[in-house]
Amino acid sequence: MALATYKDLCLDATDAALLGKFWGAALGLEVEPLDDGDVRLTGPTAQHTVWVNTVPEPVLVKQRVHLDIRARDVEEVLALGATPVDLEAFPWKVLRDPEGGELCVFEREDAPGSGDRLLEVVVDCADPAVLAAWWAELLGGVHRDDEQGRWSWVEQVPGAPFADLVFVPVPEPKTVKNRVHLDLTAPDVDAVVRHGAQVLRARDDEIGWTVLADPAGNELCVFEDAPDPTRG
Repeated sequence: MALATYKDLCLDATDAALLGKFWGAALGLEVEPLDDGDVRLTGPTAQHTVWVNTVPEPVLVKQRVHLDIRARDVEEVLALGATPVDLEAFPWKVLRDPEGGELCVFEREDAPGSGDRLLEVVVDCADPAVLAAWWAELLGGVHRDDEQGRWSWVEQVPGAPFADLVFVPVPEPKTVKNRVHLDLTAPDVDAVVRHGAQVLRARDDEIGWTVLADPAGNELCVFEDAPDPTRG
């Protein structure tokens, strides 16, 4: 039985207007500037929501969490303001968004229309199989391992507007806060902690959610019971 449910996605940005415009177009979502300078991207369901939140820190190291998207042609994404990193070595195209964050584009002739272009959320980690199993139990998804041991993933995540949550091995440790994280809802945050999450910041007078980290240190936010509809 799942301990939590996928709610939405959060991206950090030094210029939320700039990054929100890019990701809104790349994902086929509506762009809604907020009074505090942040941006909300909205789509067909509440789970398609992406919050673009302003932070002071620029991208300094390779992101440990990035998004894979679908497009008919990588040139469409480059025209939105992305820059190429590697367009030849892989079956997908590696780019950077306007603030330097990595993303991968999978070219598909039948790429979906607005709202369904997000393919995967990809997480770098030391032990993909172990972390995938943890997230599968947390979200009630199905854990799969690549037969050659190259990566693991969680599919069939209830409510998620993407196909898979993918975990890939990297040798380097996590050193800075992730700029991409998931928001979840849960009937009992303590149950998520007992599952192996660490509390980074408890809900208080300033925030209506609990900031946690998974066993590999990746941040996630958990809203207990009904989520606050005004904030991500």
